[in-house]
Amino acid sequence: MDNITRLFDFPYHQLEKYNLSDALVTKYGNEWIKTSTKEYLDKANAFSRGLIRLGVNVNDKIAIISSNNRTEWHITDIGVLQTGAQNVPIYPTISAEDYEYILNHSDSSYCIVSDQEIYDKLNSVKHNIPNLKEIYSYNDIPGCKSWKEILELGKDESNQNVVEERKNNITTNDLATIIYTSGTTGRPKGVMLSHQNIVSDVLMSAPRVPLRAGDTRGLSFLPICHIFERMITYIYQYYGISIYFAESIDKISDNLKEVKPHVMSVVPRLLEKVYDKIYAKGAELTGIKKRLFFWATGLGIQYQPYEQNGWFYEFQLKIARKLIFSKWQEGLGGELELLVSGSAALQPRLTKVFTAAGIPVMEGYGLTETSPVISVNDMRNGGFRVGTVGKVLDGVEVKIAEDGEILCKGPNVMLGYYKDEEQTKTALEGGYFHTGDIGEIDTDGFLKITDRKKEMFKTSGGKYVAPQLLENTFKQSRFIDQIMVIGEGEKMPGAFIQLNFDFVKEWATRNNLNIGTTNEEICANAEVIKRIQEEVDHYNEKFGNWEKVKRFELTPDVWSIEGGHLTPTMKLKRKIIIEKYRALYTKIYGVH
Repeated sequence: MDNITRLFDFPYHQLEKYNLSDALVTKYGNEWIKTSTKEYLDKANAFSRGLIRLGVNVNDKIAIISSNNRTEWHITDIGVLQTGAQNVPIYPTISAEDYEYILNHSDSSYCIVSDQEIYDKLNSVKHNIPNLKEIYSYNDIPGCKSWKEILELGKDESNQNVVEERKNNITTNDLATIIYTSGTTGRPKGVMLSHQNIVSDVLMSAPRVPLRAGDTRGLSFLPICHIFERMITYIYQYYGISIYFAESIDKISDNLKEVKPHVMSVVPRLLEKVYDKIYAKGAELTGIKKRLFFWATGLGIQYQPYEQNGWFYEFQLKIARKLIFSKWQEGLGGELELLVSGSAALQPRLTKVFTAAGIPVMEGYGLTETSPVISVNDMRNGGFRVGTVGKVLDGVEVKIAEDGEILCKGPNVMLGYYKDEEQTKTALEGGYFHTGDIGEIDTDGFLKITDRKKEMFKTSGGKYVAPQLLENTFKQSRFIDQIMVIGEGEKMPGAFIQLNFDFVKEWATRNNLNIGTTNEEICANAEVIKRIQEEVDHYNEKFGNWEKVKRFELTPDVWSIEGGHLTPTMKLKRKIIIEKYRALYTKIYGVH
């Protein structure tokens, strides 16, 4: 199948070209269970037949809420799409109220959940969702119908001709999925993506990803309801790459060692955590081992691609890879060839140090509304530049508006927002999608993101401050886990800082300091505050006087999705954080 125009064409293409024995692999208990390409499609077709027997019509909406990536999700996805219905994936971590809002807004008639916890959460608001006919579950849950009942319903192949008829009538421009964005403000918006939107993005991105087709393994753990991971799994299917699903973020290190993946998609937050872990282990070493570790890490931070640092640097790097970085490789399974990073800005030092370690990190850029990839780095043919998000995909047009906003046009740009003509009109004004990001394209065609348009603010002196730029710089400190720069309309920028409590405790032990045991005590400790001030002063040096962080306050709680500080994609909910720490805001700026 050379002509792929709809999402369900990908597994058929895989069957024809690669026919894998381990197309999708999920761990149940202690065992990795493989599903072949053929079995994947057989089950997807059975699911389509079952849905049709349930009475699912063209353009019906089927929601999926899964707390982990798994084989069943993909069978459901293809099974739903083949009937001409649309798949509505929902973040598992959002509130029950948001479940209610999305299921009502999307008019979902069925919902499939993964486990007891989600079922209970959904059940608590089910009475407020009149269109929802039934809930099914992947795991066995007492009192809840199993998704296997739909497969059972589709066992009889006599209505496969109806499935084929439906498939034949689906065009590339038809709606495939509605993805609700986890807005940092207000209600989630339903982004309508057609088959063409996502298929074109897969086919335009595929040449940029240096993957070996047919005999490689990918580890999938980022939420599949997020378009970034979902689109990557379609690329894997296109390339005939076996997809292994990680159990959870807690078990990721075990899964890496079990699966030994060649490729994996990551978000910066994960890389930060991996690096901090490695660094902490290095700090515990003694003598020559410790000196070697820090020498190698220092070398990594100076990394430049394409041997720009000269032969002596490359010679040293060879030694560092052999002595030190090979251990990093082992910790990540030992066979990793590529990390693809997206969803938020990546600190350049992380790109450098991991790439120097022989684990290239290719950072890309995009949004749900652009299916998602707009640009991505590629090591080959000079297409990689640290601190940028690579060159724009062939087939996508990007221009920079007068105010610096990135505008995008191409087959990957969404159909619009579901039931929201006004927002659609605004977002697609002038035929271009307005990303809300500020950026620039350098003379060699590399795109660089400098900030979010909505997040930039003016101080009372009329000077613009780009908070993201500051935050990414400050997060290089091992003392700082999260930071939010504030100061709109105020005389100077300030910041709320959430400490890396584990590291701070370790630092205190090393220096024989008694800083208390609770987060509250640590945040109030004079020695800690003094040490954080040193970090702030150090990183402030990189910025103009008007944008330096003049005052900060430490927050005792750990910022999280559950706590309402972060969106499901780990972005800061700025308005909510300001409200949460209103008292600290007043401490910084006084009463208004």
